[in-house]
Amino acid sequence: MKRLLAACVIGLSLIGVANAAIDTYVFKTDAERMRYRTLTEELRCPKCQNQNIADSDAPIAMDLRAEIYRMMEEGKDNQQIIDYLVARYGNFVLYNPPVTARTMLLWYGPGGLLICGFIVLAVILIRRRNKAAAPTGLLADEQQRLDALLTQAPLDKKD
Repeated sequence: MKRLLAACVIGLSLIGVANAAIDTYVFKTDAERMRYRTLTEELRCPKCQNQNIADSDAPIAMDLRAEIYRMMEEGKDNQQIIDYLVARYGNFVLYNPPVTARTMLLWYGPGGLLICGFIVLAVILIRRRNKAAAPTGLLADEQQRLDALLTQAPLDKKD
């Protein structure tokens, strides 16, 4: 009975794996296969955020792999395929988007924030240093009297 139950549990757990689709595309040469693989690894899945099209199991990634294969069969080069996907999904599908007016903040924002942080830190340190070196606020004659009192010999204390 335990074996039957274990077999049922294992069988039910494997049902999800059996439904996974595997892309089987036929290429004329190994160079085309490598070109397809390179393209699918260079492009980001629109749904999976930080996963490429080759590794994603999302339905849109499967559609994009089929679209890339179809375009390769039509004789389009890599740049035409990439341009088509960028026109359709935006620069998000590229792992390294081009430097344009729309992506300036993406490229230079972190460096700008780092520089601003160093400037704020420098201002804080300079203010602290100036505050520590600032005069005590005593007039010249008061400062002389204080210095004289501090240099006098202490009074003898009776125990």
